[in-house]
Amino acid sequence: MNSHSGSSPAHDREAKPSVEVLPLRDDVREHLIELADILAKVLDTTVRIPGTSLYLGLDPLLGLIPGIGDALANLLGTIMLGLATRLRVPRIVLARMSLNLLINGAVGAVPIAGDLFSVWFRSHARNAVLLREAATRLDRETRLDWFYVGGIIGGTAVLLLLAIAFVVWLVVKVWSMIAL
Repeated sequence: MNSHSGSSPAHDREAKPSVEVLPLRDDVREHLIELADILAKVLDTTVRIPGTSLYLGLDPLLGLIPGIGDALANLLGTIMLGLATRLRVPRIVLARMSLNLLINGAVGAVPIAGDLFSVWFRSHARNAVLLREAATRLDRETRLDWFYVGGIIGGTAVLLLLAIAFVVWLVVKVWSMIAL
């Protein structure tokens, strides 16, 4: 117990935060948003594929490196999560951005098809748009973000249950063939 103030040290720590969070200046905020846009462009849409309307970035090219390419591309993509955290976007937006990276990384792990998916999905460009919207509009409605995250989690659970049901069905069929 502190004899000078009549309160405990734990109470004093709760009363005042150890780090004061100051709001970002508008120029700093815009700079961080521009960094996210540049990163998205480099990773998703740097070069136009001649004769098509498709753009190619560093992400699908890194994905061609067996084993570490997709992990490296997603690691670069997490820089945008750090920028979003610095801009104090809502946590649900961070969750949605993380899910975009997870989807890109999981599907991207499939050779060739995953790289084609990365060209189409453009997770980093999607995340840059989410970051810009969340960082520039203080009244941004996050209901759609909750719906998106819930839909992804629900869809993943349904796919997992279907995969388990298929494996069980397959094991029963194989077992019945062996048992005869």
